[in-house]
Amino acid sequence: MRKILFGLLVLLAGLHAEDIYATFDVKADKSANLAFYASGIVEKVYVDISSKVKKGDRLAELQNSDIKASLDMAKSTLEDAKVNLQYTSRDYERQLKIKTLIDEAQFDKYQLAYERAKVAVASAEANVAYKQSLLDNTTLYAPFDGVIFNKDIEVGDVVNSMMVKTVFNIQSTSKRKLIVEFDQTHWKDVKVGDTFRYKVDGDTKEYTGKISKIYPSANNSNRKIKAEVMADDFIVGLFGDGYIQTKQTK
Repeated sequence: MRKILFGLLVLLAGLHAEDIYATFDVKADKSANLAFYASGIVEKVYVDISSKVKKGDRLAELQNSDIKASLDMAKSTLEDAKVNLQYTSRDYERQLKIKTLIDEAQFDKYQLAYERAKVAVASAEANVAYKQSLLDNTTLYAPFDGVIFNKDIEVGDVVNSMMVKTVFNIQSTSKRKLIVEFDQTHWKDVKVGDTFRYKVDGDTKEYTGKISKIYPSANNSNRKIKAEVMADDFIVGLFGDGYIQTKQTK
């Protein structure tokens, strides 16, 4: 029993915690540059800088009355094509039942009309989908829950799909990630799950977090390795430093 206890004590003595110095920048957990995938004149702007939005909320809209009218016409054409298909389908089914009793050329005529009616419906459905996509592209939607932190669009502005221009920048509302950098000599020491104790510039409070991700390469210019620590509510762009607490064997 004593030998076992002695062995455990030796093993524990061979382990020690090392604090590795690291710096970090605060980034949003999610961020995106938003632009229109259509050309036109901006008719409505629904949000401003600091506006909080939900995924799917409308942010801005181009003039689209002509596209809406075109979509309505396409839908009307589709309905007419469906009605025609119903009639030709019934005619074809009746002729199919008496196929052996009628002239082959006459049957072929009904079959051809039925096949053409199906093609017309498929074509009309594709046209409706195309017109709908054109209409959808005239409205810019929030891709996720977040806050608008930059806006470069006003009512009356002209946008061009051939010259894509970012009109909004959006970032996650409160979720943040610390992009931590530590010296590459510790590449074997730092592990996912290690504790990071840190302070944000201008704040005397000490915070703690866990290493959630380690980047698989070192930066050739500064010989640093990056890691990520999840956090909340810090202003994006802030800077800080701290220590990664690791477990390693002597």
